[in-house]
Amino acid sequence: MFYRGKYLETGDAREMGLKRQRLMDQESSYYVTPGPSYMYDAPPPPPPLYSYIPPPFPVVRLRGLPFDCEEAEVVDFFHGLDVIDVLFVHKGGKFIGEAYCVLGYPLQIDFALQRNRQNIGRRYVEVFRSRRDEYYKAIANEVLDAPGGSPRRGASRARSSDGTRDLSEFKGVLRLRGLPFSVSKEEIVNFFKDFVLSEEKIHLIATSEGRPAGEAFVEFASPEDSRDAMSRDRMTLRYRYIELFPASREELEEADSRGRLLSNSCEDKDSTEPTTVLRMRGLPFSAGKDDVLDFFKNFTLSEKSIHISFNHEGRPTGEAFVEFASVDDAKAALAKDRMTLGSRYIELFSSSLEEMSESTSRGR
Repeated sequence: MFYRGKYLETGDAREMGLKRQRLMDQESSYYVTPGPSYMYDAPPPPPPLYSYIPPPFPVVRLRGLPFDCEEAEVVDFFHGLDVIDVLFVHKGGKFIGEAYCVLGYPLQIDFALQRNRQNIGRRYVEVFRSRRDEYYKAIANEVLDAPGGSPRRGASRARSSDGTRDLSEFKGVLRLRGLPFSVSKEEIVNFFKDFVLSEEKIHLIATSEGRPAGEAFVEFASPEDSRDAMSRDRMTLRYRYIELFPASREELEEADSRGRLLSNSCEDKDSTEPTTVLRMRGLPFSAGKDDVLDFFKNFTLSEKSIHISFNHEGRPTGEAFVEFASVDDAKAALAKDRMTLGSRYIELFSSSLEEMSESTSRGR
């Protein structure tokens, strides 16, 4: 009532509005921030007690999946984790053995990374950290790559036609996986005999213990050569089929900086010495020692000579080591490579007592 009696009853409110507008049009000093002569410099606000860092988007990337892989197999691979989505990656409409997997919570990322290099079927799968933008970009690429159909379900997983692959993903370097542990650089040169390569451009990868990892980086003369060399993907070297992946010089340099390239002293060792141990890969997870004995029923074996591998959770990895009575028996048993045990065909590799001890001591 005080304001009404003193102001509103002694003047027109519309007049006050016109005066305010004139003051604003004239850029009156009333609307200018006062300088130091009008007020003191206020101190800066105190820093926050803590900085909030949002949790990472819960997505991981998988590489090396079987080319007939289904979503249910990926869900089973991450048993115990909350799988929200599985996005298979295609190029030219063909599945390339990679996928993105979205999990329920950021805390599950570390648990997912513990599944790195465990098996789906006969293939061991690599698991990497990823980001939200990479996942969204993959979704966009799938939509562009598969017009008129669902890019995420039921897409063809036939072998890709490498001649149609985008050259931009090739940097002149390929990564090889699945090599025999005793492979030599000369054998890799012969594997790519249609290309100009020297042994200096071949870099064998070592495990953290300094042993051959069955992988290598190969530097080609040009990105075009590395793309054309993808035609050798999943062809065999000795008794192993080899997987090829585009890589970069940065990946090669990182492996070198981390000491993951096999030293020349290790390469010079004679790793082709006769052995009585074979490694089996692709076993059904339900397979026991009796099944292995039946698989090698033409050889003299006992349950003590069979060592089934388990991971750190105590689950079978689909691999086993078998000790034979003699080198000749082990060589003869290699003839059963890719024969079936139940519904699975089994891959056989020459191994060693050291590799067997290393695997069993890690609980793999």
